[in-house]
Amino acid sequence: MEYVPVDVEARAAKAAAYFKQGFNCAQSVTAAFADLYGMSEEVALRCSASFGGGIGRMRETCGAACGMFLLAGLETGSVTPHDHAGKSRNYAVVQELAAEFVQQNGALKCADLLRSAAPAAEAPASPQAEARTPQYYAKRPCVRIVEEAVRIFAEYLNRSHREGSATD
Repeated sequence: MEYVPVDVEARAAKAAAYFKQGFNCAQSVTAAFADLYGMSEEVALRCSASFGGGIGRMRETCGAACGMFLLAGLETGSVTPHDHAGKSRNYAVVQELAAEFVQQNGALKCADLLRSAAPAAEAPASPQAEARTPQYYAKRPCVRIVEEAVRIFAEYLNRSHREGSATD
């Protein structure tokens, strides 16, 4: 079967639309690609729900990056317990994506991304989700970061499939 390149900007717009509907950053990134992996929208949203707000709103690893890493597992993850080469390939992809994410956004940690973009956006770790208001969106770089994570992953997919087909 011939690989059909991923429309990078259409996927980025889809993820931004999810985020603007109220889904968290990880959900928005993951759901934008669910169809490629035979996942329903509901499964994609559920399996990524805990990673928003820097993992459970603890402001740790950015949820958009976590969504990207979850997708990397769907794309390259090993399903054999002693497949060390497969695990290593997946870890290499995750590290490649993380490096590109940091290059594009300046950090991988949610708190650092919020602090550098808008000091007023940083909040202490709390399980309480905030209401999505115009002020919420104005003080956070999250929509842009969600779009950037999707672009990074979509470009990775297109590149890896081009390279893979060149060796077939």
